[in-house]
Amino acid sequence: SYLDGLDFAVFALGSTQYEHFCAFGKWVDQYLPMVGAKRIAEVCLGDDDQDIEGDFEEWKANVFWPTLQAKFGGGSDKAKKVSVEAAEGVAKTPYSVEFVNSDVIVPDRVHGFAPETVNSSCKHYFTAIDCPVIASRELRSEKDTSGSTLHIDIDISHNATLKYQTADNLAVLPVNDDKIVAKVADKLGLDLDAQFVLNPANGKLDEFKHIFPTPCTVRECLARYCDLTSAPRRSELKVLAAYASNPEQKQMILQAASSVDYYQEAIVEQRVGIADMVTSVYPSLDISLDHFVHVCPRLKPRYYTISSSSSVNPNVVSATVSILKEDKPDGSVFNGVCSNHLAGITKNNMCRIFIRDSTFRLPQDPSKPIIMVGPGTGIAPMRALLQERSYQKHIEKKNVGKNILYFGCKKRDLDYLYADELEAFKKEGTLTDLQLAFSREREQKVYVQYLLAKNMEETCNLLLNEGAYVYVCGGTRMGSDVMQAILSILAIQGKLGPDGARAYISQMQSDARYIQELWA
Repeated sequence: SYLDGLDFAVFALGSTQYEHFCAFGKWVDQYLPMVGAKRIAEVCLGDDDQDIEGDFEEWKANVFWPTLQAKFGGGSDKAKKVSVEAAEGVAKTPYSVEFVNSDVIVPDRVHGFAPETVNSSCKHYFTAIDCPVIASRELRSEKDTSGSTLHIDIDISHNATLKYQTADNLAVLPVNDDKIVAKVADKLGLDLDAQFVLNPANGKLDEFKHIFPTPCTVRECLARYCDLTSAPRRSELKVLAAYASNPEQKQMILQAASSVDYYQEAIVEQRVGIADMVTSVYPSLDISLDHFVHVCPRLKPRYYTISSSSSVNPNVVSATVSILKEDKPDGSVFNGVCSNHLAGITKNNMCRIFIRDSTFRLPQDPSKPIIMVGPGTGIAPMRALLQERSYQKHIEKKNVGKNILYFGCKKRDLDYLYADELEAFKKEGTLTDLQLAFSREREQKVYVQYLLAKNMEETCNLLLNEGAYVYVCGGTRMGSDVMQAILSILAIQGKLGPDGARAYISQMQSDARYIQELWA
C-alpha cells in the first residue's frame, strides 16, 4: 500500500548476450504491484544485442503512448508541437558558449566545482585523478602479428584518495586521437586553442549542472569530453540530420535513423563516428560549438579489471589491455579510443583514472579452493587473485586452499599471456593446477570449457564437497559455455539432475561463490 495511486509502466534494458536478461526491469515490474502500484502497460524487454531503440520506439508508439492517451486524454497542442519538432530533428541546445581570454582564471578541475553543481552522469570528468604510467610492456610474442596486448602499470602513490582492493575495476578516461580532433575542429571552423565557458542557454546559472569543467580549450573539449569515433545511436542521427545543408545527405542520415538494416550497413559496419560524418561522409553538416556539445555523445570511461594485488603492490595498479585496431571497409583503420590512448602514453606521462569496486573477492576463509577461468585478457583478475593467494601463503603464512586456473589462447608461442609468471606460481606451489587450452595448435580446437568437462570428477568434488569458489572473466559466449559445462558436471557427475544443478549454481551466486565479469 506504500505506492497506492501510482501508475507505472516498465521498459526494461538488457542484452540477450547476458545470463540475466533485463533482470532488474523484470524485478521492478513484478514487485511494484506488491506495494500498491498499478501496472498500466505490459513490460517491454529491450534487447541491446539487436535494436533496443527500435524496441523502445515500437513500444512507445503501439503500447505506452496509446495507454496514456486512453487514460489521461489526448496530448496538448504544445506537446504535439514538441513531438513534431523532435521528429524533424530540431535541436534546442540547453547550452551557450562564451569565448573568453586565455588569461581567465581556470578553477581546479577536482576541487573547483561543488558536487551539487555537477551533472551526476558526468561527475567522473571532475573527480578522476591524473596518474603516471610507469611501465608498459608487450605480452604477446613478436611472432604474433595479429594484434597487441599490453601490461600497463600506473603509479597511484601520489594521491591518498586512490586506494584499491585486489581485482577491483580500473576506470580510464580516454582521449581522442590528436589528428581526429584537429580534423573536426578544422571542419567546424574552430580554433583548438580558443578557450570558452559553457553557460545555460536560459541564463539560470543557479540551476545549471556542469557537464564538463570549463573554462577549457576547444582542444580539451573535443579530445576529452566528446565521443568522436563511436557509431551514433539512431535517435542521435535524427537530430544530426537537421544540420545537413545538402538535401541528399540529410535524407541519407534520416534513412540510417529510420532503418535498422541501413543503419547497420551504413554506420555500424562502416565504423562511422561523428568525426567521420562531419569531416567526410556527410560534409554538409555544419554545427556550431554549443550545438555540437549538445548533440555529440559524451566520451565514457573504459573499465579494466585490475590485474594486480593490493597487498603485493598497494601503490601500483596494473591493467591488461588488448589494443583494438580493425580494418574498415574503406581501407582506413579503426583504432579503439581508450586502448590506443593507453598504448600511446610514454613512461611517466599521465592518464586520468578512478577506481570502482568489482565483484571479484577471494573467500574470507583462505583454505577454500578456487577455480579460475580466464582465457585471453580474462586472465587479468586471475593474475591478481594468484598474487594475493601467494601473499597469503608465503608472507602471511596462512593455510591457502587449492588454486586451479583454466587459461586459453591461440598458441603457446604467440599469445600465452603472463606465461613466465604462471609457471612461477606453479613452481612455488601457489598454482595447484594449470589447465591450458591452445585453440589453434591442433586441427580440432580446444577451449577452456572442454577442459572443465574433461576434469568432471575433480571439478564436481571441489564444488560439492570442498566448497570451491568459481571466478570467470572474458566474453559473454565463453561465460555461457563455461556455465553450461559446470551445470552438466553437477547434473551428471554430481547426480543433481538439471533442476538441482541450476538450483545449486543459483545458491552459489547468492553466496558469492560463483562470480562472473563478462563483456559482449
